Amino acid sequence: MTNYSADILPLPRHFLPKDLKVTDWQSIEPYFDDLLSRPIESKEALEQWLKDMSELEAVISEDVCRRQINMTCDTTNKEFEEAFNYFVLEIQPKIQPYAFKLNQKLVGSTYTQQLDKKKFFTYLRSVRSSIELYREENIPIKADLGVLQQKYAAITGAMTVNVNGQEYTLQQASKFFESTDRTLREEVYRKINERRLQDKDALNGLFNQLVEKRDQEAKNVGFENYRDYKFKELNRFDYTKEDCFSFHESVKKYVLPLANELLLKKREKLQLDTLRPWDTEAEPEGIKPLAPFKTGDELVEKAIECFTLVKPFFGDCLRTMRKMGNLDLESRQGKAPGGYNMPLAETGAPFIFMNAAGQMHDVTTMVHEGGHAVQSFLTHGLELSAFKEYPMEIAEVASMAMELFSMDYWHVFFDNVEELKRAKIHQLERVITLFPWIALIDKFQHWIYANPKHTSEEREAEWVQLFKDFTADAIDYSGLEKYVANGWQKQLHLFEVPFYYIEYGIAQLGAVGLWKQYKTDKEKALDNYISALSLGGTRTLPELYNAAGLKFDFSGAYIKELMDFVHEELKKIEG
Repeated sequence: MTNYSADILPLPRHFLPKDLKVTDWQSIEPYFDDLLSRPIESKEALEQWLKDMSELEAVISEDVCRRQINMTCDTTNKEFEEAFNYFVLEIQPKIQPYAFKLNQKLVGSTYTQQLDKKKFFTYLRSVRSSIELYREENIPIKADLGVLQQKYAAITGAMTVNVNGQEYTLQQASKFFESTDRTLREEVYRKINERRLQDKDALNGLFNQLVEKRDQEAKNVGFENYRDYKFKELNRFDYTKEDCFSFHESVKKYVLPLANELLLKKREKLQLDTLRPWDTEAEPEGIKPLAPFKTGDELVEKAIECFTLVKPFFGDCLRTMRKMGNLDLESRQGKAPGGYNMPLAETGAPFIFMNAAGQMHDVTTMVHEGGHAVQSFLTHGLELSAFKEYPMEIAEVASMAMELFSMDYWHVFFDNVEELKRAKIHQLERVITLFPWIALIDKFQHWIYANPKHTSEEREAEWVQLFKDFTADAIDYSGLEKYVANGWQKQLHLFEVPFYYIEYGIAQLGAVGLWKQYKTDKEKALDNYISALSLGGTRTLPELYNAAGLKFDFSGAYIKELMDFVHEELKKIEG
């Protein structure tokens, strides 16, 4: 057994001055010039050149990440917004031509062939791909997209509703869906959706701009559409769009019926004639909503205890982050929606951002982002920043497997046996019910970018049709058509990180596969988990999955096998 330490140290600087800060382009330009002009006359010189370039990349990456963290933690602060926009508009566009030339220098060096072929294979493959995709005319487009994408957070971060005389963010208001008062649940559902409709036109206009610019970016490189361009940019070397289409159909065939069955049981449990969208999180009269914690501090404390019980090193990772002030967990007005784990390349310890409101869902989010954080710690020691650019399809295994591993220790959140049982049931039901939504969002994106000239009305019509295809019949949406038609706008990935969503589905299969291992041999499963995550991006996706003892497979047969396993485990808990 290897002992891992969360006593993380910032990367030492050898190439850049220790006090250098990224203030403007002039502050970093000399170091790009040095790398570009430096002769490389041996394998050792190339390896040093790569380390120096990695150091520069880490410093710049951490700078822009901190700008983004500041802006999402407080969307009302104009200085934070301006600092981020300055980087995107004034610094990043000047970096890109240098990055292109440095990539050319790397692949053109005669000594590159002498590098460890196994370790450098995926890095050099992605470098060659980025060279192929580079176009100077796309630099201003990428800059514009960087600014536009952040407008979504500013618009949605300002959304609030009034419930019982008190103002709530939409995340905070969602806790009322767990109330036993059905009238209140419906009232809050309608208020949240009416509030979203107020910004419908603004978000439609923003999205239209994003689609237009993304399509132009792809056309500039010679691609027929943005979808095909983005697959290459995301380094999706190990699966195709046809695999995604197959995934959509397999979810419809094998998972949607299970999701429908779970919702019918919910309707029966609540003794309702019809199950409405505001009922899916509720419990019968007399059963209080799950309340796993009251404050952000309590959430951290309990998460640390839970992670420590899974493996002490995991708990130490969260302790280090808390000590460094790298946690912002509670929902508040002016804060961007959603949650993320932001790696900080130079410091090493990442930053977790989320919008906790005291709900069961927040526990899942915390352990999910905590899983991402563990991978950040495990890869900090890799020698190049590029090696830490791991594929999202393995990154989400890190987070989703942690959700399942940690369930054995959720008694730290729920000391009542029945509440603990409810929490585990909620988690496993979510594993199943999440798949149709993943397939829906992914298929919607394929349509959007294969049909970039569509109107807002055509987009809405397509969403409505796909929503029907991937939504369980058990939920009655009659009379709520205008809310359904606008439902896509709540998915921030569509605005901020296009085509990043199928990864959740692929990774959920990997997470369930690891949990299946865990149920048989906990230590072996954790060793496999750590072994795979520690490799960062130095192996192909199939190799990373193999290191975790998994098949890289999202065929219909495999989806059915794993969903049947989850369904059986769910039945065991239900008793």
